[in-house]
Amino acid sequence: MTPTRNNRGIAHENGSLEGPHGHLKRAIEDGLLMRGSRDFEDLVAYRRFVDEIVGRINARTAKRIDIERACLTPLPARRMTDYEEVTKRVTSSGGFLLRKVFYTVPSRLIGHNLRVRLYDDRLDLFLGATALMTLPRGRASKSGSHGHVVSYHHVIHSLRKKPFALLGLIYRDQLFPRQVYADMFVALLDQTCERTACRVTVALLALAHDQGCVAPEAHLRCDGELAAQLEEDLRQNRLPDLPALKALFAPSNGSLPEVAVRLGDLSAYDRLLQNAGEGVAA
Repeated sequence: MTPTRNNRGIAHENGSLEGPHGHLKRAIEDGLLMRGSRDFEDLVAYRRFVDEIVGRINARTAKRIDIERACLTPLPARRMTDYEEVTKRVTSSGGFLLRKVFYTVPSRLIGHNLRVRLYDDRLDLFLGATALMTLPRGRASKSGSHGHVVSYHHVIHSLRKKPFALLGLIYRDQLFPRQVYADMFVALLDQTCERTACRVTVALLALAHDQGCVAPEAHLRCDGELAAQLEEDLRQNRLPDLPALKALFAPSNGSLPEVAVRLGDLSAYDRLLQNAGEGVAA
């Protein structure tokens, strides 16, 4: 066999690659139709579904693959790079724009250049050689409008200073950690003025941030209780009582450690100075 190279930009020369790719897409589509639903519990379940289809396709050519495998050279010592690395500067908005998606980061990173490793499902952020965090990858909408990957933890400190900015935030809907916060904000707008609605909603987000009430990875006790309390307020058509909520979700005194500080005798400093003087004289 004599190898040849494809010419960049000539679509019809990619038949050996595009053809199998199209077959796989059609097989996945058929599998979804046979499954009867496109809903999966999580990304891992969807990947497992795709792996099963790929495994069935590869099984048809298992004998030919075994023949080729005997002629393959050993794998590289290190894993090949499976990400794209770009550099992004954090703007005064507390985030950066990448592939038509705006990502928020902690405000302390404003003005810094971040190295971003772009994977299919996530972004790994680095400041120099220091790993900072991992963000889920967002996608722009099919209509071409920008997407947003926002964490209220990153912007709550700025919102505390200017709560009324919540009204005009372009990513306000993505800012709320639970749907009940968005519903409560709408109820506050209906029953109060815009400034009060923004102030109360930001106070609720600040309470969730300070007391860890919204932590999906930890499922803390107050997470469900705060959401349940807001849902009950909505059912009763009443506004949230901020002082009562702060008292309810305040840290328990029994959970705080008691630290006993023993103060030293001041005469010890006199003896220390006296011994230091004797050492110099000697």
